[in-house]
Amino acid sequence: MKILVINAGSSSLKYQLFDMKDESVLCSGIVERIGLNGSRLVHKAQGKKYTIESAVKDHKIALKLVLDILIDKEKGVIKSMDEINAVGHRVVHGGETFSGSVLIDEKVMKALEDNIELAPLHNPPNIMGIRAAKELLPDVPHVGTFDTAFHQTLSKKAYLYAIPLRYYTKYKIRRYGFHGTSHFYVSHRTAEILNKPVEEMKIITCHIGNGSSVAAVKYGKSVDTSMGFTPLEGLVMGTRSGDLDPAIVTFLQEKENLSYKEINSILNKESGAFGLSNGLSSDMRDIENAALEDHNDAAKMALDIYDYRIAKYVGAYAAAMNGVDAITFTAGVGENSAYTRADVCSYLEFLGLKVDPNKNNIRGKEAIISTDDSKVKVLVVPTNEELVIARDTQKITQNIKK
Repeated sequence: MKILVINAGSSSLKYQLFDMKDESVLCSGIVERIGLNGSRLVHKAQGKKYTIESAVKDHKIALKLVLDILIDKEKGVIKSMDEINAVGHRVVHGGETFSGSVLIDEKVMKALEDNIELAPLHNPPNIMGIRAAKELLPDVPHVGTFDTAFHQTLSKKAYLYAIPLRYYTKYKIRRYGFHGTSHFYVSHRTAEILNKPVEEMKIITCHIGNGSSVAAVKYGKSVDTSMGFTPLEGLVMGTRSGDLDPAIVTFLQEKENLSYKEINSILNKESGAFGLSNGLSSDMRDIENAALEDHNDAAKMALDIYDYRIAKYVGAYAAAMNGVDAITFTAGVGENSAYTRADVCSYLEFLGLKVDPNKNNIRGKEAIISTDDSKVKVLVVPTNEELVIARDTQKITQNIKK
């Protein structure tokens, strides 16, 4: 069974083609700058990388470009579209409607459109990608996998905000959480590595990158997570502020005469490590280098705050689960920054946690980095959200005749 996984963004379309016999990736790539000047397709297959410059005005043309290269005699990996058995789509926000992956029909599409106001930047391009794929591949089943679905197991004490209940009833204002596909994969893979049933483990997963979140996964279920109604809440991120006193918003609006759109842009695009470092960079590699090698005070402060906030959440979630068996780092920073992992864990030694500096000296590799006698295991697990989407798509569609 071959499954095409699609992740449609506002100006990009990422893809991977899986052969589910052995879960191998036959090819992967991205169409960049959709609707903009300089659009191109970057395609990787059979150990080679191809770049094709082409005008791409919308997601349908982008996907047509992808499908054409999949069957290209030189660059492709399949002989015809008939080899694609199903398509899996990443969708950012499923609201309260979806607690798992689903077969996409018009009823599901209507629900996605109803959730646009909860994710105005993400759901519209997701929907465009799905509609383009269903039009170009009408004879295969399409499945939606939702970033928010894994966190639908949160209890009311974890997902409700202390504002008048009528706003939850009327507008569904609550904690939704994001990066759910990543937290699901990483927590389950952690249990596999430790050779223990995930249903018997308390795991804290740290998805640390330009966008970051921490999740408390108790016995295989998400019980709390740091992102909330939007991806703005929680940790300090590349350009997002994370947690702050809500009164700061109205204070700045009044003092700086800012509109809602302006203050929203400041908190989402000008804050986080970027804002704390006086605009040095939103890339934590730059921040870390400036802090540790160039001795830049603002960068060091940003790095300290970034790591400290992660440690606070990990500590809080250990309390929320009344214990923790494993802490796992993933995503761009979590997988590659030995410094951040060590710095975060330095706050958590009260848990009986010990990190082995030699084992921690890795980048992008799956490993246990805690010492043998550490009471809490610490791991690095590269995330694989696309594989989760492919597996769910296979599970849902394997009995459907093409």
